[in-house]
Amino acid sequence: MRIVKDAEERRNEILDAAQELFARKGFEGTRTNDILEKVGIARGTLYYHFESKEDIMDALIERCNNRMIGAAQKVASDKSIPVVERLARVILTLNMGDEGSEALMRHIHSPNNALMHQKIQRLIISGVTPILAQIIQEGIEQGLFNTPHPYECMEMIVAYITTVLDDNLAELSPQEHATKIQAALLHLERMLGVGAGSLQCILHVLENKT
Repeated sequence: MRIVKDAEERRNEILDAAQELFARKGFEGTRTNDILEKVGIARGTLYYHFESKEDIMDALIERCNNRMIGAAQKVASDKSIPVVERLARVILTLNMGDEGSEALMRHIHSPNNALMHQKIQRLIISGVTPILAQIIQEGIEQGLFNTPHPYECMEMIVAYITTVLDDNLAELSPQEHATKIQAALLHLERMLGVGAGSLQCILHVLENKT
């Protein structure tokens, strides 16, 4: 008996299969036929949902980003968590993901995928920055922070984390990585108008990001 699935369920099934294959065989090493065989569908069904393998990759990037934003929003909305800890936890969501999504990110960050990397970075910056900025605004209202530019401060820290501290982009020694984390924390404290050492829990988050 032929099993009929709704469009969203079938689409996610294709994406799950593609993500697993991309993680195991690489994007270039995965054929469209591999995806068809894994899902057990006809070529016409695949092309009903996606125009090409590249289109599937774009959809995976969007899904990965949406999950990251969802995780960040969930943390940010929990007012039972102190502001500074919430800030640290949202920063941590920038590195959340399973084996498949991590492999996806490695592919995106490869030298021949510069445009793809720019796309995901824009999505992350535009999605996570407002969430962090709202937390900073809460901190300002509580007298914890003092900055006239909460959004721009967070935009800079997100851009820094997703480039300079991204292990897929920069090959840093442990000492170099630690030094850059210390520098990021120092400047974040200055941007937020707090004393040195006030954001130590964020330091711990960044140290454990890898």
